[in-house]
Amino acid sequence: MKLREGEPWMPAPDYGRGLAGLGINLLVRSVPAALPFHREVLAAEEVYADADFAVFRGHGAEWMLHADHTYNDHPLRGSLDDETARGIGAEFRLHGRDPDAAEARARSLDYTVLAGAMDKPHGLREAFIIDQDGYLWVPDIPKS
Repeated sequence: MKLREGEPWMPAPDYGRGLAGLGINLLVRSVPAALPFHREVLAAEEVYADADFAVFRGHGAEWMLHADHTYNDHPLRGSLDDETARGIGAEFRLHGRDPDAAEARARSLDYTVLAGAMDKPHGLREAFIIDQDGYLWVPDIPKS
């Protein structure tokens, strides 16, 4: 069941044909509720957003959000509820987003910071931040 009113930013087949490489599509309980995390904490550009779907670009990456209700006829539907953790075992690494700035913004907006910004032995400074749907985001930059 779609909640969007009006026309989308572009026809879905046109957008789909333009995708290449690895794509990330996150299922979220509410697209409007998810927008601040992606805009504010990840400092991503909101390309498009409505009640059903959103596209973000930032730091050389592009990803999508789909609201749970758009998956009513999808095989995953049975596993989408408030009790089921999402994204367990996956880290979404956003290379090029300053982890100190992301951590500060996340804390100011009351998101969960699993681990604050720190220098790691593999040459990156990174933070571990959980979004409103339980996905783990790791913004990172090379250590100075």
